[in-house]
Amino acid sequence: MTDLDTMPQSERKRGSGVKMVYDILRDEILDLVLSPGSFVDEVQLADRFKMSRTPIREALVRLAGEGLIETLPNRSTMVSNIDFLNMHTYFDALTLMYRVTTKLAAQYHNADDLVRIRNDQAAFTAAVNAQNALSMIATNAAFHLSIAEAGRNPYFTALFKRLLDEGRRILRLYYQSYDDRLPQRFVVEHDEMIAAIADRNLDLSERLAREHAEQIVEQVKKMLVRDERLDIAL
Repeated sequence: MTDLDTMPQSERKRGSGVKMVYDILRDEILDLVLSPGSFVDEVQLADRFKMSRTPIREALVRLAGEGLIETLPNRSTMVSNIDFLNMHTYFDALTLMYRVTTKLAAQYHNADDLVRIRNDQAAFTAAVNAQNALSMIATNAAFHLSIAEAGRNPYFTALFKRLLDEGRRILRLYYQSYDDRLPQRFVVEHDEMIAAIADRNLDLSERLAREHAEQIVEQVKKMLVRDERLDIAL
């Protein structure tokens, strides 16, 4: 008999309710359905999900632990703002994980890894062709995490997953900069990375991953800083 079998039904129900609320709100925050800085009302959430405020509060505690929501001094709760001031440190870590995980995948992958990576790439390609931004974000993350798993370092994989999750809001803005019509070159870049990994070309794999990450960073920077000057005759 498992612990789950001996757990009271009400407790099991509450636990599943907490996970459902957590999963839905987390996705809505990361996908910008809930805007940064918007207020989160426990009463409204309880009404929305048709449950008591206890599982709602537990789900919010989990989200706060991930830095996705904040509790203000007046005890109200809001969706965390995106920390644009420290974005450069995030991009440094993200680019490093792209490079390291792709290079390790070239070194340690097996045939099953390549099948999984190619399947994820096919899903990403379909999402790009459908101009489905949320699907592009999800399938892109799955693609790069499959590469990370092929590198056989669970610490890098865990860190990369965290960075990709935290960056979903940035990636959503990034796709919006293309009106959700992502250029086909991004599909081609993925294909080139797969070929380099399959050939066990470590240096090429690392270089392609770095270039892939850096062009994302540059596009986001263009979004955040207008390249314009105020021209006033004095």
